[in-house]
Amino acid sequence: MEFPVFKNVYNKPGVELLPHRPPFLFVDTLLSADETGAVGEYTYTEEKNDFFKGHFPGNPIVPGVVLVESMAQVAGAGIVARGALAADPDKEPVFVLAAVENARFRSPVRPGDKMTTVVENVKIRSKLGVFGLKGYVNGQLACDCTVKCMLGEK
Repeated sequence: MEFPVFKNVYNKPGVELLPHRPPFLFVDTLLSADETGAVGEYTYTEEKNDFFKGHFPGNPIVPGVVLVESMAQVAGAGIVARGALAADPDKEPVFVLAAVENARFRSPVRPGDKMTTVVENVKIRSKLGVFGLKGYVNGQLACDCTVKCMLGEK
């Protein structure tokens, strides 16, 4: 499956765009973004993701809440990368999850799987963003939802 390439190609690590740090950083790379959306990737591994030890031992899968967080982080990285929140360059952008709607988990995501997240910017206002999120593994839709996020600066 080919994923969209947005106007601005970044290929930037998530650690450069988000305040999150391991073990709660779920964006390896932000690939591209613009005012309409973003694409990013994350590979789940037992080395990076300690939750695999206790989430269905012997048949580990990524928890749904982590999948939603991973996709939301790609949306946040896209917003930060294109400077949509940076009114003052000395202030750190804040991107806080406010609501999750219509979450669907279509197939399990397992250790070693790389999830590519495609973000659609549905509505962005000064203090609120609405994003359609889709996570793909091996070109197949694994999960999707809509999230609302509070936007601002620290």
